[in-house]
Amino acid sequence: MATSDLPRPPDLSTTASPPRINLFTMFRLGLFQMGLGLLSLLTLGILNQVLISELQIPATLAGGAIAMYQFVSPARVWMGQMSDSKPIRGYHRTGYVWLGMGLQAICLFLAIQVVWQLGASAANGWTPVTTGWMALLAGMFALYGLCIATSSTPFAALLVDVSDEDNRSQLVGIVWAMLMVGIVAGAIVGEVLLENLAAEDLQAAITRLFIIFPLTVVALGIVATFGIEKKYSRYATRSSLVGREDQVTLRQAIAVLTASKQTGFFFVFLLVMTISLFLQQPVLEPYAREVFGLSIGESAGLNQFWGYGILVGIGLSGFLIVPRLGKQRTAMLGCLFSAVCFVVVILAGVTANPTTLRSAVMLFGLASGILTNSAVSLMLDFTAAETAGTFIGAWGLSQAMAQASATVLGGALLDLGRQLFPSTFLAFALVFACQAVGMVIAFGLLTRIDVQQFKTESGKAIATLMEMELD
Repeated sequence: MATSDLPRPPDLSTTASPPRINLFTMFRLGLFQMGLGLLSLLTLGILNQVLISELQIPATLAGGAIAMYQFVSPARVWMGQMSDSKPIRGYHRTGYVWLGMGLQAICLFLAIQVVWQLGASAANGWTPVTTGWMALLAGMFALYGLCIATSSTPFAALLVDVSDEDNRSQLVGIVWAMLMVGIVAGAIVGEVLLENLAAEDLQAAITRLFIIFPLTVVALGIVATFGIEKKYSRYATRSSLVGREDQVTLRQAIAVLTASKQTGFFFVFLLVMTISLFLQQPVLEPYAREVFGLSIGESAGLNQFWGYGILVGIGLSGFLIVPRLGKQRTAMLGCLFSAVCFVVVILAGVTANPTTLRSAVMLFGLASGILTNSAVSLMLDFTAAETAGTFIGAWGLSQAMAQASATVLGGALLDLGRQLFPSTFLAFALVFACQAVGMVIAFGLLTRIDVQQFKTESGKAIATLMEMELD
């Protein structure tokens, strides 16, 4: 995306305080997350099935290749600091968002071409050529991850820039609810387009999705962010380093990031919580196919039931539960509720009834919505305005590394379960049981978190940074 397409920023020194963000604009920002929901269906709703169940690639290798886009997540900290310190044509967030989205579309199109070459090679037995295609696929997803870091981290920092503490949970609720709308819409479209296809038509249909969805996402992202930073960003009025932000180095920003022990506690909580929440990512659809006998389209369609649940959960959390219990207690509730849901998903496998599975997945979505809204709201509270991009990059690093680990571990646990148990059901149940245990551990970590202590300690670090002579 050419940076010349960006509008010129106003002279912030002479403008009035930015207006408060309204409900319509919150929903417009949510279009960006809606697009990410569409893309998540491609990688972890369709591609995982194609690799594991269709092409018979070992689940550990398939999960590892897909997870590469999350293993490059250390780049999120760098991209966050870049958006803090090096604006594009005067804008700290918008240019990075647009550039990253355009590159994502290109990477996904190339990745699906590599998948088909991998499948053709693996069909004739595993050879050095097959290994080469596997390595290339992992490399493509690593590049895809860099593109995501370029767009998603500045976008999350933009949410901090345009919101205030009293409306942040509502903004988070709406924006992340739109993510679920994207997942639901993508699941419905994917199920319709992939249902009842002959085997020889499947490749063409999936390739078509990998063209249509990314281009749609680019359009949604532009509509979501155009003009938002110019009108609503409070970065210039909040940051005590605004006159010198282009001189704040990554090392200095990380010094602020690590000033409070509470930052470390929250980082570990995000890590454990996210791993526990997403271990099922590479195996849920194969679980539906191999234990419940669903088709590839029906299995991908499970995402819509998860999305329905999470939409309700995010709405309840943002507008009812968090205002009454607070963000931290709501997150604790979400951890325990999620642990119960994983047990329910296991019990659904005993019946092998698809309706029971869909109900269990919807209940899991409800718990995920409550946990996601409260955890993300906490995440934004654990963010210093002066180095918002760096903080968001760190939280993104924790979540992405956790999702990457979860994707690989989920596949590895499934392979381990297949070796340990004669029953396919028990192999999958091992993955879900580990998730339940992890959620209980995340609950325990939440009891050690103190937002007020974080604000006090990071504030002192920022004051120290302001007193330094920045060459």
